[in-house]
Amino acid sequence: MSSILTNNSAMVALDTLRSINRDLSTIQNEISTGKKVSSAKDNASIWAISTVMSTDVESFKTISDSLNLGSSTVGVARSAAEAVTENLQQIKSLIVSAQQGNVDRTKIQTDIDELTKGIQAYVGAAQFNGLNLLDGTSSADVNFLSSLDRSSSGAVTASSIAVERRDLSISNSSTPATFGAVANADQTIIASGVNSGTATAAGAAGTLDVTIASVADGYSYRLVLDDSATNNTLGQRTFEYVAGADDSAASVAANLTTQMANFLAATGETNYSVSRADGVITITNTSAAALAVTATATTGGTAGTTTGGLGNLATVDVTTDAGATAALTAIEGLLQTSIDAAAGLGSSQKRIESQGEFVNTLIDAMTTGIGGLTDADMEAASAKLQALQVQQQLGVQALSIANQGPQSVARTHDAPGPFFLCR
Repeated sequence: MSSILTNNSAMVALDTLRSINRDLSTIQNEISTGKKVSSAKDNASIWAISTVMSTDVESFKTISDSLNLGSSTVGVARSAAEAVTENLQQIKSLIVSAQQGNVDRTKIQTDIDELTKGIQAYVGAAQFNGLNLLDGTSSADVNFLSSLDRSSSGAVTASSIAVERRDLSISNSSTPATFGAVANADQTIIASGVNSGTATAAGAAGTLDVTIASVADGYSYRLVLDDSATNNTLGQRTFEYVAGADDSAASVAANLTTQMANFLAATGETNYSVSRADGVITITNTSAAALAVTATATTGGTAGTTTGGLGNLATVDVTTDAGATAALTAIEGLLQTSIDAAAGLGSSQKRIESQGEFVNTLIDAMTTGIGGLTDADMEAASAKLQALQVQQQLGVQALSIANQGPQSVARTHDAPGPFFLCR
């Protein structure tokens, strides 16, 4: 049934055209924005997830910048620590040279002082953006933001990489030890038959024990090894140590033993060796002649003070036999401090760089995931756009045809009808 009041065909065509136009608008929006979900009305749940992840991506980009800053800061400190180590190695060579009696120790000391100034310059310049990890101004770890950890409940916590500061400073307030002036004639400090001020022989192919019997702040200990009248390979060499409040018999014996062992190793001496067990120092003579050993103990001394990780460097003095020997022991500890600093900073820098690479990889993975949720498939969208454009054209034609239906009915009623002759 045709009606000029209700055109059902036009209504169906118009509804179809509206649907096509809606789909066409959606596809055109996807193509223009590149996203299939560009707002919450497109897909609320996907939009919410992608927005949270996008925020995390921006946060991780900031973290990446923080890690780059941390790597640069630690890298500067590591380079400086390596330069300090090189200077200390040169200083050690000079100290070994000073163990000989026929060298100009004053000139050697001048070279050591210049290398020490170079170390001070390295440490002072080892800063990045105002942060110096080597100058000893603080002992607190430095934290660099490394990650944001989101739990299943949505709670976010920040993680950091802690970098330990390394003190390689040299303070002018460091002071050398002062040997005591009050004799200990009753042998309550050094015992076991080694008389104060009197040489005792370490016989041919024999040993001699020196026992540290008593220790207190300011107690001073001196051992003199002398083979100038026999082998004359060692000559006369003095080893000294002044105890501090925290020292024990074992620590005093260990320091003196280390001094002697380092000297013997540096000079290549093979006739004599030294070892320690707790507070007892054992001197071994493997030669065919006796070695004279003199042990002296006094009170009233002052232990040296050290400020700064390399503070002992400020008190190195190789112009005397005792100073050269003590410097040989001190430089070993200083070198180890510097090596440990460079190695520790190197490990920290490697960890920071590894974390930076992981964060960049994580950013890429999260960006890809967000794209999979929200980005439009441009090939499919283009093909669908063309199809919808054709459907739109056909929908317009269908609506036009449907609108012509009532007009056809109207024309039918307007046409002249058949002629009947009435009688």
